[in-house]
Amino acid sequence: MKLKNILFSGLLLAGLSSCNDFLDVEAPSKYGNDYIYQDKTEINRALNGVYAQLLDGNTYGAAYLSTFCLNSDVDMAVYTNEVATDNSYRRFDCTPQGGEIEKAWNAAYKGVEYANNFIYQLENSDLYKEGDEELEQMLGEAKVLRAVFYHDLIVMFGDIPFSVTPVSGAEDNNALILPVVDRETAHKTLIEDLKAVAPKMKFAADLSEGVERVSKEFCWSMIARMALTCGGYSLRPDTSNPKSYGKMDRPANYKEYYEIARQYADSVITSNTHALSLPYRQVFINECNYIVVNNDDPIFEIPFGKNSTGSIGYIQGPSSDLYEGSTSGKNVWGEAKGNARLNALYRFMFDADDLRRDYVNGMWYYTYDGTPTLRNDRTVHNNKWSKLWTTAPLGNNTQGNTGINYPYMRYADVLLMYAEAVNEVENGVGGANGTKAIEALRQVRNRAFADGTKVEEYINSVTGSKEDFLKAVLNERKFEFAGENMRWRDLVRNNMYSEEVYWTFMRYYGVAMNGESSMDMEEINLHDGINWDNIPYSAFTKEGDLGVANPNDINIYPNLALNVLEFYKNCLYDKADNPNLTGEIGWTKSDLFGWFDAESGYPEDRMLYSFFGFIRGDRGGNIYVIRDGATETPNVDNLPVVRYILPYPNYAIQRSAGVYKNYYGY
Repeated sequence: MKLKNILFSGLLLAGLSSCNDFLDVEAPSKYGNDYIYQDKTEINRALNGVYAQLLDGNTYGAAYLSTFCLNSDVDMAVYTNEVATDNSYRRFDCTPQGGEIEKAWNAAYKGVEYANNFIYQLENSDLYKEGDEELEQMLGEAKVLRAVFYHDLIVMFGDIPFSVTPVSGAEDNNALILPVVDRETAHKTLIEDLKAVAPKMKFAADLSEGVERVSKEFCWSMIARMALTCGGYSLRPDTSNPKSYGKMDRPANYKEYYEIARQYADSVITSNTHALSLPYRQVFINECNYIVVNNDDPIFEIPFGKNSTGSIGYIQGPSSDLYEGSTSGKNVWGEAKGNARLNALYRFMFDADDLRRDYVNGMWYYTYDGTPTLRNDRTVHNNKWSKLWTTAPLGNNTQGNTGINYPYMRYADVLLMYAEAVNEVENGVGGANGTKAIEALRQVRNRAFADGTKVEEYINSVTGSKEDFLKAVLNERKFEFAGENMRWRDLVRNNMYSEEVYWTFMRYYGVAMNGESSMDMEEINLHDGINWDNIPYSAFTKEGDLGVANPNDINIYPNLALNVLEFYKNCLYDKADNPNLTGEIGWTKSDLFGWFDAESGYPEDRMLYSFFGFIRGDRGGNIYVIRDGATETPNVDNLPVVRYILPYPNYAIQRSAGVYKNYYGY
C-alpha cells in the first residue's frame, strides 16, 4: 500500500495536538507512550504522524514552493508596492510581524517535535532494545525527517532554536525555550546523527512504499545536502550591530564539509539504486499521474494524499479559470492557480536544443472553457507539474489540494552535488575524482539533450578550470531545478546571490527600457553572453485565443485533450524569425514585453519593486541598492548582501521573554 494512502491516520493523530503554537504540542497518539512503543503496529502509526507533518501547506504542501521560494533569475514573483511591507518575502522585504512566517515556523517546529518525541520514545522502549531491524529502519526514518525539518529552518533562519530531545508536556515552561544554536553546530549534530543511523536503513527498493518512504539512499543524500550547505557561504549576523544586514561567510574548515558531501553523494551513486533513465518531462508527468517509480530520478517524494493534501500542480502549471465554481467544455480539470511562476527572461538562457526549455516554460493559460490564452505577463508558468497533466482529471469543480507528490530529493541533485563537492575539494576536476565528477555532470546533461556530440563539446569546454566547472554545474542546476526552491540556495552557498539578483533586476529593467529603444544594454549583454537587443518583443499566435488542435503527443504537450497555442516559427526566442506579420492572415500579434509605462516614461512598477529589499528603481529613472537599510547607487564590484535570512516571528521572541533576538536589521 502506498504511504500516501495510510497517512490519513497520521493526519488524524496530528489533529489531536492542543494547538499549533511553537513547541506547544502533545504526544501524537491517543494512547500512552508506554502502550504505543511496545507494539509495532502502534509504532508505525506514530511514525505516520511524523510523516504527516510534511504535508502541511505552510511548509512543503505549498509555502516553501511559493511564498518562500525567493526571487532570482529562475523563480520569480512580481510586486507593485513601492513601500516596505511585513510579508513580501520573495522580494527580501518582511518584518517579524509577517503572518506567513509565523505559520511556517509553527509548522516546521511541530514537525521537529513530533520527530523528537518519536525518536526519544522508541530509543527508550524495551521493544527497541531487542535489536529489531524493522524498528531500526523506523528510527532512521524519523531521524532523517527531523533533519529535513531542521535543515530548511537553518537555510531560511540561520542560527535557530535547536534540540534533539522532545519538550512535549514539560512542566517547566522554560523547557519550551530551546537554546539558539549556531547553524554549523546544528548541521554537524544532524550529520553525525544520520551517519550513525544510515548503515541500519534499507534501500528504497526494499521498502514496500519505495521512494515515498525514507530510505538509506535518501539518508545519504540528506547528509550530502546538509554538508554542502554547512560548508558553503551563508549570511551571518553582526551581533554587535543589530541594524547591520550581516555579512557572507563560511566556516574556516569548509572543505571538510565538502568532503563529507562528496563521500555521501558518492555512496548514493555507487549504490546503483537510481538512474536518469526516463526522459526529463516523464519524471514529472508520472508524478502528476500518481505513478511512483522507485529506481529512477526521485529519491524521496513527499507522499501527498490525492485531493486532500499538497498543492503541487495547482500552484504550478498553466492557470485554469473557474466560472461559477467550475470549468466546462473541454476543460474538465477544474481550477489551477498557476502562481508559482518563472522569470520571464529565464527561457532565453537555455541552449536552443535543451529539451527542458519548452517543457518547463509555460507560455499560455486556460479560460474556464479550455481556451488557451497567451501568458503575456512579467512571468511565465512553470509547467514542471500541473493537475492538467493527469489523464484521470480530479473534477471540473476541484480546487486546491491535488495529492501530486513532490520530489524533495532527486538523483540529478545528488550527481550535481557530487560534481560541485569534488570541484571544491580537489580545486578543479583534474584530480583523483575529477573523471567521476565530469561523468556526473554529463549524466544530467545527457538527459537534457538528444545530441550526444553537442554534450561532449560542451563538457570539454567547461573542464579547464575550477571556475569554469563550477559555473557549468551551477548553470546545470539552474536549468534542472526550476520551481524546486533551489536556485537562491545555490547562489547563497557560492556567495553569488547579490550579483545574480543585481543582473536579474537589470535584465528586467533593461528589457523594459529597450522596448522603447531607450537603453544601451551592452553591459548586460557582455555579462550574460546574450544579445538582449535581438530577443523578440512580439509574439504571433495561431487563431488568436482559439488555439489549434492538440498535437496528441506527450513529448510535445502533456495534456492530450486541451487545445494549444501555435507560435509562428521561433518567435518566442529569435527576433530574426519574428517579422512584423500584422497583415498576414491567421496570425495574431501580441506584445511580449510591454513593461514600459508611457505615462511616467520609465519601466512599470513591477520592474522597479520586485526586488525591493535589495535593489529598486524609482519613477525618476534612478536605481538604488540597499545596504543595511539605506539606499545607495549600485556598484557591481561592491554590492551589499541580499538579506534573504528571515526574522524570528515576533510572537516567538515575546514568548521567549527576550531570550531570542533578531539581527540582520529586523
